[in-house]
Amino acid sequence: MNQYKKNQIVKGCVTGIEKYGIFVSLDDYYSGLIHISEISDFFVKNPADYVHIGETIRARVVDDSELESFHVKLSIKNMDYRFNKQCRRVKIVETSKGFMTLGESLPIWILSKKEEIKEKMQKN
Repeated sequence: MNQYKKNQIVKGCVTGIEKYGIFVSLDDYYSGLIHISEISDFFVKNPADYVHIGETIRARVVDDSELESFHVKLSIKNMDYRFNKQCRRVKIVETSKGFMTLGESLPIWILSKKEEIKEKMQKN
């Protein structure tokens, strides 16, 4: 499943921005971090000055050693990283029951767990 290789140019959606870097979703399994040191050769005060959440960007894979944990280290240094389009977002539709489903299921889960604990205690 190791589809990402060092120096490969990848496309992803910006999902988060922190003072230390930019989080990028690459696909259903892999995500990446563009550390603040991999944004520019110049001083970067705020990563949010370079990208926006929901923006599709290009990035270069700088380290593929953590592929087993589905994380990739990325860089946008010295490259045209802009796509000028938004990521495809899927709107989550709330059910008419809201949290009622959770409220209905919670007592069942509690009873099930109590029974499981009781059985374990009887075996010991």
